[in-house]
Amino acid sequence: MRTSDVYGYAYDQIHEMFLSNLDGLGIEDLHRRVAPGANPISWLAWHLLRVQDDHVAEITGREQVWTAQGWVERFGLPFGPGETGYGFDRDQVSAVRIPAVDSLTGYAGAVHAQSAEYLRGLTDDDLDRVLDDAWDPPVTVGMRLVSVIGDDLQHLGQIGYVRGLLR
Repeated sequence: MRTSDVYGYAYDQIHEMFLSNLDGLGIEDLHRRVAPGANPISWLAWHLLRVQDDHVAEITGREQVWTAQGWVERFGLPFGPGETGYGFDRDQVSAVRIPAVDSLTGYAGAVHAQSAEYLRGLTDDDLDRVLDDAWDPPVTVGMRLVSVIGDDLQHLGQIGYVRGLLR
């Protein structure tokens, strides 16, 4: 297995788990909080997609799918197009009102397509390219790709848990 295959497989798994976790949910399920202050599925799902979109766009030097393909307008959320949900407070999390489940799955497909396209051409040498030298050690492409995997899997687990509580 090559580097591109390993990363590609991981991101494919994330996409499949994402779709599976949302399968059969209604819009009211997405927005329901299982406890005061708990993050609803709508925010967890949107946030994990935004982080992947943001980070892969940074690596590739491309515009984010969120803005390039008009998802920002389709979602119509009340904050700037660069927001990913990082550091959001309770009110901001509540403001993530998804228009339809298809919006999330459509955006997920577009984000995954852009990620998969990049990952197919990934080489071992690409992994060492430094993205941010303000950290010790500096953040490389490989580190950022693994960071996205970890963040996405964490939020997918949270979505699965909340989904279970809804049932």
